[in-house]
This record gives sequence, C-alpha cells and structure tokens, in this order.
Amino acid sequence: MRSMFIIAATLAFCAAAIGQPLPGTPATEPCATCGVVESVRYVEKKGEGSGAGLIAGGVVGGVLGHQIGSGRGNTAATILGAGAGAYAGNQIEKNAKKKSYWVVSVRLDDGSKQSITSGAKPAFKQGDRVKVVDGKRLALLAN
Repeated sequence: MRSMFIIAATLAFCAAAIGQPLPGTPATEPCATCGVVESVRYVEKKGEGSGAGLIAGGVVGGVLGHQIGSGRGNTAATILGAGAGAYAGNQIEKNAKKKSYWVVSVRLDDGSKQSITSGAKPAFKQGDRVKVVDGKRLALLAN
C-alpha cells in the first residue's frame, strides 16, 4: 500500500515537472481569442449639423424677433432673432445627432489588441480575463 502511494506521488511529480497533464485530466488548449481587459472607456461623439437646424432655427428666430418693436427696432430684433435662432437650431441638431457608446480594449494572449464597442455599459473591468466571441462580443472567463 505504501509503495503504491510512493509510485503515484512519483508519477504526479514527474508529470508536473515536465508540464504534462496527468492521465485522465483534460489537456488545456491555447485560446487564440482570450485576453485581459486593458481599459473600459465611455465615448461621446458629437453630432454634426446638416444645416436643417440652422435654417429652421433662423426662420423661427426671425419670426419671433419680428414680433418685437416697430421701425428700426423691429428690423434689429428680427436680425438678432434670426441669428440667435440659427445658432440655437444648429446646436439642437448637433445634440440630437450625438452618439455615445462604450469601448472595451482587450490585450489578447498573442500580444495583439482588439477593441469591442457596446451601446450599454459592459460588465467587465480592467484586469478581467475575457474571450472575444465572434469578433464583436466578450465573455468573462474564470480566473
């Protein structure tokens, strides 16, 4: 009985020493799409105005400005209203077209880097071990 224990211990030690798995244990294969999360960033990209907001705001501002005063004051109010309305309309259009998303940067085991974008806040944090699935999703791996 004692000699069986010594033989088993010797086999286990030898297998560990040469890096081979013990008989009956599954061999782990290298993962080409596994890596570690380097960063998780929130990105907000400003929208661009097409000119429609500028024109619409200018018209509305001019009409509202025309309601104020009479004579030269009315003309000045119309011009100021159109300018302010054009600026406001352009800013409103840009704000309506802005895009925001999350970018998760992963350093893969082979040394390359891959970024995955997501519309929702990801459940990953820096240092998490992950696997890239289909090139566009991440799965958390057990450490």
